[in-house]
Amino acid sequence: MPALHTLDRVAVTFDDSHAVADAGLILPAALAQHLGLRALFDSHVDLGDAAGHANIGHKAMTLIHSALADGDSIDDANALRSGATAAVLGHAVLAPSTLGTFLRSFTWGHARQLDVVSGVLVGRAWAAGAGPGGQAVTIDVDSSIVETYGLDKQGGAKFTYNHVRGYHPLFAVIAGTGDVVHCRLRGGNAHSGRGAASFLSETFGRVRTAGATGPLVLRTDSGFYSHQVVDACRKAGVAFSITAKMYKGLHARIAAIEDDQWTPIPYFGEGADVAEIEYRPFAGKGKPCRLIVRRTTPAPGSQLALLADYAYHALITNRQGPTIDLEADHRRHAEVENTIRDLKYGVGLNHLPSGRFGANAAWLALNVIAHNMARWTSRIGLGETLIATDTLRRHHLRLPGRLTHSARQPTLHLPQNWPWAQAFTDALANIRSVQLVT
Repeated sequence: MPALHTLDRVAVTFDDSHAVADAGLILPAALAQHLGLRALFDSHVDLGDAAGHANIGHKAMTLIHSALADGDSIDDANALRSGATAAVLGHAVLAPSTLGTFLRSFTWGHARQLDVVSGVLVGRAWAAGAGPGGQAVTIDVDSSIVETYGLDKQGGAKFTYNHVRGYHPLFAVIAGTGDVVHCRLRGGNAHSGRGAASFLSETFGRVRTAGATGPLVLRTDSGFYSHQVVDACRKAGVAFSITAKMYKGLHARIAAIEDDQWTPIPYFGEGADVAEIEYRPFAGKGKPCRLIVRRTTPAPGSQLALLADYAYHALITNRQGPTIDLEADHRRHAEVENTIRDLKYGVGLNHLPSGRFGANAAWLALNVIAHNMARWTSRIGLGETLIATDTLRRHHLRLPGRLTHSARQPTLHLPQNWPWAQAFTDALANIRSVQLVT
């Protein structure tokens, strides 16, 4: 018996002017309104007489909400122009051609104005309940490669350290929350530590200005192992934990550690020990600090097992506390990769769309703001800290809706029996209770 193609009888037409695509965007849109985000763009970003200088706040918010709706290209912003979607965003939605002109109007200096917006916004969100207050704050700094294709990308046409063409941006991330408190676009041929000292000084100042009053700790990998980075930490009164580069002289110091100085790491299983010595880094030119070393036994039959009895991993730190605890905490620096992955695949940083460096720097800054808006929507609205942007989108943002009016009262109708309806309702109420603190 032939199958009955019942779906063939369903008529399809695009004619509902009241339909709302991604109706759940009302959550971050409401939070943006309560934090005064659009006004921050208008007051802090001045593009002079460039072609895209008008309506900066509307254009920036369009790109941010497009990123939150899973748009990873400028053209994807067109989805926000469908039906009555703009009515739940709180701003005009601009066409992709206009947005492209807007981004191309940015120079490097203009993109730095977006850094100011981002810093002020962090302070407002933290004051609204998303911040650490007086608690200790750990800042993970890392770089990442954003691959590009072709030879027409300013700053992105040269090969990176992993032999692909692309950009090499820096990120400063708050451990445990995923808030990105600073970012900086760099050319692909930049080594990991280029500009790190000034970047860190700005980051520390931004975190303090935003309202973090507790102790600060920096964690980084060996790409940032330099006396300039350590000096920036010491000057700002920030404790540091930095993976050491295994130079020949350091290998000799580690080899001199006596067997009775090694302590087994209980949670690592057999074959892992930790030891500590005092050390003057950077060829003896740095101030004395703690050198903490972890050694692990190579897997039997591995190539490393043929060459050495142990693999060594060292870090320098000026922090107080038990050696084992500090070594374990330093390894948690790897969690920053979850935030970088969320930036690339949760918003639109899996590529940078323009051939102009300034435009791509602006795209980076706006996508970081979108990422942070997702973090704060989760934390302030839902009371959840580490929900991924994709999960937030599936449960709460990509909701179909319909906007109606009765007695001048707009009502956004959402699907009946939605599994996360109560959480959504509670989140909207929590966000609407936010008071702007300037």
